[in-house]
Amino acid sequence: MLTAEAAVTLVANAVYITALIVCVLIVPSLIGGLLVSIFQAATQINEQMLSFLPRLLITLGMLLFAGHWILRTLSDLFVETFKNAGKLVG
Repeated sequence: MLTAEAAVTLVANAVYITALIVCVLIVPSLIGGLLVSIFQAATQINEQMLSFLPRLLITLGMLLFAGHWILRTLSDLFVETFKNAGKLVG
């Protein structure tokens, strides 16, 4: 039966995995953006493409690098959720 504790555990696990995946994609992009911003401040170059393109490339690179892990983690979450669905319903 779906109790409050089971629902909280299910949602907490889903939120944890979502936050972990987002951090894997966003943190390297933030670090790259910070480095580009420091470079722009030091050289006083104010070009929009210089700030956007490296972050885009870093994010795409992380998708290529960690994409397999992300898909495996999400599929494990869904398989675990569907395996427990029978126990939670009845």
